[in-house]
Amino acid sequence: MAKIRYDAIVIGSGITGGWAAKELTERGLRVLMLERGRAVEHGRDYTTEHATPYNFKFRLLGDKLRYARDYGVQSSSTFFNEATEHFFVNDRLNPYSHDPQKPFTWIRGHQLGGRSLMWGRQSYRMAPLNFQENAQDGHGCDWPIRYEDLAPWYSHVEKFIGVSGSAIRHPMSPDGEFQPAMPMNIVERGFAERAAKLFADRPVTMSRLANLTQPLNGRAPCHYCQYCERGCSVGAYFSTQSGTLPAARATGRLTVATDSIVHSIIYDERKNRARGVRVIDANTKATREYEAKLVVLCASAFESVRILLNSATPRFPDGLANSSGTLGRYIMDHAASNLVTTQVDGPAVPNYSGGRPGPLHIPRFRNVHERRSDYVRGYQYNGAAFPLGWQRGMQAEGIGASFKHSLQRPGPWQLILVAQCEALPRAENHIRLDTHLKDAWGIPALHIDMTWGANEAAMGKEATATAVEMLEACGYKNVGVVPLPVVPGSAIHEMGGARMGKDPRTSVLNAFNQTHDIPNLFVTDGAAMSSSSSANPSLTYMALTARACAHAVEALKRRDI
Repeated sequence: MAKIRYDAIVIGSGITGGWAAKELTERGLRVLMLERGRAVEHGRDYTTEHATPYNFKFRLLGDKLRYARDYGVQSSSTFFNEATEHFFVNDRLNPYSHDPQKPFTWIRGHQLGGRSLMWGRQSYRMAPLNFQENAQDGHGCDWPIRYEDLAPWYSHVEKFIGVSGSAIRHPMSPDGEFQPAMPMNIVERGFAERAAKLFADRPVTMSRLANLTQPLNGRAPCHYCQYCERGCSVGAYFSTQSGTLPAARATGRLTVATDSIVHSIIYDERKNRARGVRVIDANTKATREYEAKLVVLCASAFESVRILLNSATPRFPDGLANSSGTLGRYIMDHAASNLVTTQVDGPAVPNYSGGRPGPLHIPRFRNVHERRSDYVRGYQYNGAAFPLGWQRGMQAEGIGASFKHSLQRPGPWQLILVAQCEALPRAENHIRLDTHLKDAWGIPALHIDMTWGANEAAMGKEATATAVEMLEACGYKNVGVVPLPVVPGSAIHEMGGARMGKDPRTSVLNAFNQTHDIPNLFVTDGAAMSSSSSANPSLTYMALTARACAHAVEALKRRDI
């Protein structure tokens, strides 16, 4: 069968795959986007978008027996329930392994749009210091870029996706291109005002969210329905379906192939080029090949590394483009502190439906100007204040009419804080192919080997204590700590494995996400991260992707790749 040759192949359709397709097609390339999961059409396929609990057989609690069989890992996510289960992978068909003493929670979404359909949407720039600390404290390799290199691409992405938020002029949370921020409630405003008087370096602000507060490019503002992870037919939050995919399709230069599982990259050793990809049909298991001048991996951090590991050749026996031996190493996620909570006085509001789609945000303030002796790097806080609703009855004792009527009244207000802690890049944290375990399509599964280190433990302990001190200093009483035994992977911010670096001997990618070893092979998703910072990473992934694709097109024009 004759092979169809494209200018570029983009592997994956999530946050970065959508951006790669948009940037490459708008710059004139004919692009094939490969997605291993099913097609999901914007709006039409958000089948549970505004359904209420009584619309579901198990009232949103789901079939526990089926979940135990097919979704043992995925069901641990706070985004997983009976209304969203169709956006998560079947763990039985998509296995992975880890040592029993080293658990890892790998949350995945295999469909057109990937996890862009159910991501948390917090969108922060990494700070200038984040790009320098690897070199300063000796953990990880020096980033080959600095904040100034990425700043215009952060702006490029923010203007297109729409980020609501406030400018705060903080060194660890650079300001960007914002729509008006979403509002705090009255209790949150009170906390922010108290904290401002006591902690000048810790502004309490609304999170920066890829949720619109004003119309943008045919997308409507958020209507606070609180069901973002079910899909948003009005496009109020950014996803591949609401933003980048329509833009790429509008060029007439995009082909999308769903149910197309990439087995490996085809490597031409004579020319030292990626010639194309081998694909397995998810339904028939038939194989086929596609060719292109350029291959861009956006399959998500670990899946992209898995493809490279499974693409080993005689020249690269330990994984394609792995002359450094670092492919699969230095993986990271975000650790967390314990949950700090207190009950506060608040208005006796009546029951209401809907809710704001994001939390409060306090940017990193540790190890910025001063230097601690117990840990390096730092953390940011998320928080919120809310009245307990009728759901509190699910854990309460009671029966009968009086119990039901009591749940019609609002419960007490709670104020919570939890830290998101930066994890250091360590070589011993790694992924590799499991030679004894394969997925439903016969492809070797991953073995994930990751633990928190002493630095993350010390940071989390201090962050918990500091949250308690902050709330007590602000005058709140009965501040308590709820232990959170956070397993690596739980933040759903897995990253690293094909890190960027200046030296081809110690890194996989250069300053433009181009593999050092193979000029026309790029990796632009979370695998590229050289450090994690404490910021939610998706905005950085998108900015890196846009920048890399612009570079790739210019290199193609110059015939450098």
